[in-house]
Amino acid sequence: MRTWEDYKDHIKATDPEGKKDIEEIESLATIVGTIIEQRNALGMTQRELASMCGIPQSSVARIESFKTTPNLETLLKIMRPLRLRLTVSTFVKQ
Repeated sequence: MRTWEDYKDHIKATDPEGKKDIEEIESLATIVGTIIEQRNALGMTQRELASMCGIPQSSVARIESFKTTPNLETLLKIMRPLRLRLTVSTFVKQ
């Protein structure tokens, strides 16, 4: 295996539990990455976002650095002032 993508593909193909873990991490990374990008695009600091959400700035920092996983209520509090919407969809099991 030459790249991280090769390794992920190998794990996904050979280890069902590993595949599930990688997909969950990738989903969380997509959500958090979008939050960070939108916050920056709006010129907002973590402190400003936290104040708008009614949560500590340290919570925003821990979420953005992947030190904690937000619960749904916190995630929605963060997404509202960023004008983001969480969409849930079904997927076809492959």
